Amino acid sequence: MTTILIPTDFSKNAMHAIKYAIQLYKCQRTNFYFLHAYADEIYGPFKENGGKSIEEQKEITRKNVDQSLKNTITELTEKYHNPKHSFKSVSTFESLVDAVNDLANQINVDLVIMGTQGKTADKKITFGSHTVQVFKYVSCPVLAIPENYEYRQPKKILFPTDYMLPYKRRELKLLNTLAAEFKSEVHCLYISDFEELSHRQIDNKQFLQESLPNAYLFDERTPVKNKGEAIMEYILEKDINLLVMVNARHSYLEDLLYRSTVVDIGLHPKIPFMVMQNLPR
Repeated sequence: MTTILIPTDFSKNAMHAIKYAIQLYKCQRTNFYFLHAYADEIYGPFKENGGKSIEEQKEITRKNVDQSLKNTITELTEKYHNPKHSFKSVSTFESLVDAVNDLANQINVDLVIMGTQGKTADKKITFGSHTVQVFKYVSCPVLAIPENYEYRQPKKILFPTDYMLPYKRRELKLLNTLAAEFKSEVHCLYISDFEELSHRQIDNKQFLQESLPNAYLFDERTPVKNKGEAIMEYILEKDINLLVMVNARHSYLEDLLYRSTVVDIGLHPKIPFMVMQNLPR
């Protein structure tokens, strides 16, 4: 049984991500948990309390959130009659990152799926602030779905890597399961000016290959220029359906997420983007 956690702010983007998730796991027995964390709605800037106490506001918000979650599940149950799927809802007075991490530990979440942007989306940016926070601080894999992306099976998966850091078997297992389900190609893109690999890189590459027995593996190398541009060019050239990257210490993705502003993380995929975590927590 697969456990999928989907944070929702009840926006069009969030519903789009939910529908993608339901299609992605159409053939698998899956528990879907829909989560809404509402602490920011109570504590957020410029909130008028209308003379109500914090406890009153929390109670009113909780009731509204619970009703919205119930409506979401009713809508999905009526639209998708899939006996393999179960839908559950969780509302919690926490920040989004804390809520996702707490629930991920409690119910052993396999994957978090969410929109690249939320209700207050700025059309000029690729990833909203909540999505970037989840990428950075959540301890399980996260899959972000762009607003206008029409569902396609992930038959071609791009996995940029420098083979410098060891991988986690559990996270590669998730990738291998997806590759098995969809008979996917996994394109391992080595962005480097050097063809030769060190002993460490060779070991890590071998571990990666052994951990993806169900994928059709492709080894590719491209010279270093702008890594973001190299990834984007490859996506277009090979008609990639899913980008997968590892957030690890001193990795390219960590550099993007931590150094840059939310406005521009230097990568603008128009396809689903999965971040696998390999950071000490």
